[in-house]
Amino acid sequence: MTNTNALLEIHNLEVAFPDENNNFTTVLKEINFILQKGETLGIVGESGSGKSLTSLAIMGLLPSSAKIQKGKIHFGEGAKRINLLDLKAEKDFQKIRGNRISMIFQEPMTSLNPVQRCGDQVAEIIRLHKKSSKKEAHQSVINLFRRVELPRPEEIYNSYPHQISGGQKQRVMIAMAVACEPELIIADEPTTALDVTVQKRILELLRELCAENDSGLIFITHDLGVVSEIADRVLVMYQGEVVEEGPVNTILSSPKKPYTKALLACRPKLTNNPVRLPVVSDFLETNHKKSQPEKREPSFREVILTANNLGVHFPLKQRGKNAPAFLKAVDSVSFEVKRGETLGLVGESGCGKSTLGRTLVGLQEAHTGEAVFEGVQIAGGDIKFPSRFRRKVQIIFQDPYSSLNPGKTIEEALSEPLLVHGLVKSKSERRRRVYSILDKVGLPSTAAQKYPHQFSGGQRQRICIARTLMVEPEFIICDESVSALDVSVQAKVLNLLNDLKNELNLTYIFISHDLSVVKYMADRIIVMRRGKIEEIGESGAIYASPASEYTKSLIDSIPTI
Repeated sequence: MTNTNALLEIHNLEVAFPDENNNFTTVLKEINFILQKGETLGIVGESGSGKSLTSLAIMGLLPSSAKIQKGKIHFGEGAKRINLLDLKAEKDFQKIRGNRISMIFQEPMTSLNPVQRCGDQVAEIIRLHKKSSKKEAHQSVINLFRRVELPRPEEIYNSYPHQISGGQKQRVMIAMAVACEPELIIADEPTTALDVTVQKRILELLRELCAENDSGLIFITHDLGVVSEIADRVLVMYQGEVVEEGPVNTILSSPKKPYTKALLACRPKLTNNPVRLPVVSDFLETNHKKSQPEKREPSFREVILTANNLGVHFPLKQRGKNAPAFLKAVDSVSFEVKRGETLGLVGESGCGKSTLGRTLVGLQEAHTGEAVFEGVQIAGGDIKFPSRFRRKVQIIFQDPYSSLNPGKTIEEALSEPLLVHGLVKSKSERRRRVYSILDKVGLPSTAAQKYPHQFSGGQRQRICIARTLMVEPEFIICDESVSALDVSVQAKVLNLLNDLKNELNLTYIFISHDLSVVKYMADRIIVMRRGKIEEIGESGAIYASPASEYTKSLIDSIPTI
């Protein structure tokens, strides 16, 4: 029965996709839910569960190959109420998108136009739907940038996407989504790229904006801690179906379904560090595994990498005589990494974490100081990163989409490092290695013949991790390497990284804004702020008794269930 008072009602929605033989497989099955005006609905589930596909159906952005087999999507109240599936012309949807319904996409790096200034992209939405003048739109964008707490709003208005950090790009996307005060906001993993303090402020901002405009919010995420802080109700999806739905407190405190219990258990906690994190399959089995004992604190001796007063500076446009000429992204940083340990690197977006990581693998020039790996200088002065260390020192990038070649199959992408380093000559052996590493990161061998666009964001990140592991490196920089993964796959990958670390005596620098994950992974932690080291120490000691107020604020901002 139709609820005419609801802002959004999805009734018996089914979506199918064709296979190589043009036989259709149903991927969304009998989806039903209602969203009231001013309500926030959290949708959770693993990658591939249908969360994002449901939102794309609402937005009219399903791929052309998709077939809507049945269902209705009623949106709006009173005279404005329409069935979105009745809109056939693209121009009809364009009147609604950005104006009445807006969406914050999962990957800000690929959602923003790389050749258009950030501010102009937001201003375009305002001028199109609000018929504002160029001057009015400019001022509105500056005000929005301030509201989403972007530093230097005027400067970021005139910046291109590649000139700002991942977290800053995500905030530009959020500003764009709320620019026209829509009736419904769909937020697809909107805080994935944000550090915990900014995430907390963004969640508060979304709540405020929805309250001011009485907007409905669909919040899609794999982080149940975030859901507990923002949602009124929770919808749990598994393999294209709704398996559980109810008030947020009820679902998170006493879940009925094993799958929901698994999602809660897979998330790393601050209270203990088990040897292995549980995964969903543990709970779907009849007798799931018992909890693991806590990890023992290891001891390390040999120093593998040393940074001495390392500095990376970027030129700034001069805005007066006393304005600084350079932004010190990394400012006189000194630390050491011991063989076999995991060094965690945390801090707010723009603090210099990723810049430091890129410098250590030779992708960014160091302007002051030096970095020494296994007794050889790899950064600083006029030193070029030694080619013989390319195989030994690898990086897993933050953005899984832009770091994969869209024109290459996964087998070609994973085989390329083997060819470059001359590790395997026969095609059959390369294929065997590809299938083996795909299995290790939880992907089927059939994935080898597909292209990056055929995978979800979380699946693409697993492919990037697999590519890094192909050359069996000694030292890996993990730059937000699990931020795009759902909690179950994240647990599986973290377990894999720890297994490989123990098996191959790997050394990691683990960069992340998710402090729960860093607490689980890291032996020691560096806290960075504005390019400098704020605090460094043993993982347990940092969390138990942080020495600085800044570190304490980061820990206090971690979402808890």
